Amino acid sequence: MKTFSTLALAAVLATGVSGFALSAPAEAQKKGKEEAAAPGFKLSKPVIAAAKPAQDAMTAGDFATAETQVVAVETAATTDDDKYVAAALRYDLTNRKLNAAQTANPKAPIDETVLAKPLDALIAAKSTPAADRAKYLYRRGILAFNSNQYPVATQYFTQAKAAGFNDPNLELQLIKAKIQGGDQAGGLTDLDTMLKAQVAAGQKPSEDYYRYAISRANQAKNVPQTINFLTQYVATYPTAKNWRDVVVTYGLQQNSLVKLDNPQKVDLFRLMRSTGSLADQFDYEEYAQKVYDRGLPGEAQAVIKEGQAAGKIPATSTNSKSILADSATAIRNDGSLSASEAKAKASANGVLASQTGDGYLGQGNYAKAIELYTLALTKGGVNADEVNTHLGIAQARSGDKAAATATFAKVTGQPRAGIAQLWTASLRTPAASATTTASN
Repeated sequence: MKTFSTLALAAVLATGVSGFALSAPAEAQKKGKEEAAAPGFKLSKPVIAAAKPAQDAMTAGDFATAETQVVAVETAATTDDDKYVAAALRYDLTNRKLNAAQTANPKAPIDETVLAKPLDALIAAKSTPAADRAKYLYRRGILAFNSNQYPVATQYFTQAKAAGFNDPNLELQLIKAKIQGGDQAGGLTDLDTMLKAQVAAGQKPSEDYYRYAISRANQAKNVPQTINFLTQYVATYPTAKNWRDVVVTYGLQQNSLVKLDNPQKVDLFRLMRSTGSLADQFDYEEYAQKVYDRGLPGEAQAVIKEGQAAGKIPATSTNSKSILADSATAIRNDGSLSASEAKAKASANGVLASQTGDGYLGQGNYAKAIELYTLALTKGGVNADEVNTHLGIAQARSGDKAAATATFAKVTGQPRAGIAQLWTASLRTPAASATTTASN
């Protein structure tokens, strides 16, 4: 059970936060007077007479006596200060009872909603110190959130924030309340702002925040927001595992964010290769098979050999052996790309130039790939988003990050725009290291 023991009256008195005590000061006692010890708080005699015994009984764990005394305080309370003390004592007693019940039986369900009424009284009390009211507002929001009253929780969290409550959990609690209360777009926008502000301030937001944002945005199938959080995540935590999770979430799993065709999936496998996030035999062989099927035997061979060298593909894998043998035969049969390059330059459109660029990209000849992709875009008649994606990949692998970033920015249509955004993110992270090139 979450508690706010620092808000209880006993703690308030112990720390002096509220600035008053229930016992009459010695000088006042000498004069036969009973009044509040601190300036600004004046309690009636009946309230003072019952409040101190109530507090003492609570401290002793005598809740029956405490209940009688708190009722006496509530009955006698007439002034604003009286009502504040009555509400504080009621909250303290209720909170202590809950804690005692939980200590006695930790596995039993605890009904914290009984704190709502005394909290509401404390929030409404005119004499409640401003700093304490902010804390009460936050605690009230927690109660509402835990009861699935998300719009109510949003209201209290917003008020607590406006009242100056300073707690690292408040912002995220408010965001969660908005999202689970139905304001998905507003909550995720706030979360985006919070994460970027923390990064700008030199902080590293919790990894859980990014995963929560990705999960919620992905559930809503909000492609722009999901891609935004995916790229922020790997920019902040660029591990191989996270890169794989991000790429798979975007387009390589059954319930992925977008549906991709095989050529588009190939470009995600290429991204995994560039970020060192190909994880196992399946990843390597799936990637190799897809590029082989695309007529890129040089890339298929390179991927299988890398997987073997990394210890991810066992020497006994018949699938890998088959891919290596078939790709070797295709390489011999295809011969040099120079003839295709000559035809591409003479062609009326850029289709053959793009295909030849793909061949050079698969071979790891990035300079030639860049030349042919540029030619394809000049001649036209091609899918510009696809060609620019491949041109950006070739530039990235050649080490020209600035050119690659500019090229990826030209990819506008989904789902290739998302692929380009992920590639762009890889250029800004340490995990985006150059891959080993391969040749036919």
